[in-house]
Amino acid sequence: MAEPLRMVVADDHYLVREGTRRLLETSGRVEVVAAVGNADELLDAVRRFSPDVVVTDIRMPGGGWRAGFEGIDAAHAVRSAFPGVGVVVLSQFGDALYAFELFKKGTEGFAYLLKDRVGDLDELLGAITAVAEGGSVIDPKVVEGLMSRREVRGGGGSPLGSLTEREREVLREMARGRSNPAIGRAMHLSLSSVEKHVNVIFSKLGLENTGDVNRRVAAVLAYLEG
Repeated sequence: MAEPLRMVVADDHYLVREGTRRLLETSGRVEVVAAVGNADELLDAVRRFSPDVVVTDIRMPGGGWRAGFEGIDAAHAVRSAFPGVGVVVLSQFGDALYAFELFKKGTEGFAYLLKDRVGDLDELLGAITAVAEGGSVIDPKVVEGLMSRREVRGGGGSPLGSLTEREREVLREMARGRSNPAIGRAMHLSLSSVEKHVNVIFSKLGLENTGDVNRRVAAVLAYLEG
């Protein structure tokens, strides 16, 4: 059995912090080595405990961090000082602005999830595992909102409007950071079918086809931002 991932949890609300800790530890796949209440304590805990992953709230008032972006700024500081530590940012904001702010310096080792994912242990653990391995994840609800707004803005001529429902589902799975085999398992499709869908998606969106998970997420974000 694999060793549990060592984690630091950061949230300024004690009950949320402790609830997240207990939920994660029930899985047996995670060991929470510290639970802290602000960005300064988060960085100190990372220095002291050398975790594999950090799970942080996007907002933690106090200190000299940018108001409303404390968790994102702390995430960048963690990755800058400790490149091997993955970071999952939990947010109540579905607005793409915050996701783009997190990923603006690169996607590797970052995940942006809406806070309601805390109740979905498998989804949260999937993101934790992905960033621990250097992957990246963006909440599919954020992607769906981006896609909807892009289609409205682009009208009938938007390339997103040319995607079939199945292709849209594959695109959401790609944005979650899943590889082609993982998409096949999640959607009960053969690997060859997934590869065909991915090739068609990149062709329709005018994006370079690449097997790199982080670049795939970055490409999706870059396209949806435009």
